[in-house]
Amino acid sequence: MPIDPLTIVMVVILAALIFFMFRNSRKRQKEQAETRSKMVPGAEVMTNFGLYGTLLSVNEDDNTALVETSPGTVLKVHRQVLARVVEPTTPEPAAADVVSSEPQLNEDNAIPLSEPEFGERLDDASKKPGSKSDD
Repeated sequence: MPIDPLTIVMVVILAALIFFMFRNSRKRQKEQAETRSKMVPGAEVMTNFGLYGTLLSVNEDDNTALVETSPGTVLKVHRQVLARVVEPTTPEPAAADVVSSEPQLNEDNAIPLSEPEFGERLDDASKKPGSKSDD
């Protein structure tokens, strides 16, 4: 019985898909284990819905965590809601090239004040909107 080349190609593609699925799941498991190891009481965490707080405790049995968002405000959330541990950042030094607080004008692209172009309307400052002219 001869083996069809199309069948061989389909089996190779299927094997490649299974290989990549296995590799991605391993990578995802490793990332989750790393995140779980960082989830210790006292760590700054961010939830899936963007709430920041300090992790007080994690209950493995109930899959819950206590997060303090502000002093005296403690939230009980599901453990899977904790998206990531917030790493402390160091403030960047102020830019030394800023000399003054006044904005710099870009005079290269400025439109000079001159006579209006053909078809451009001039607003008369003496007339108020909505008033009829006496002409």
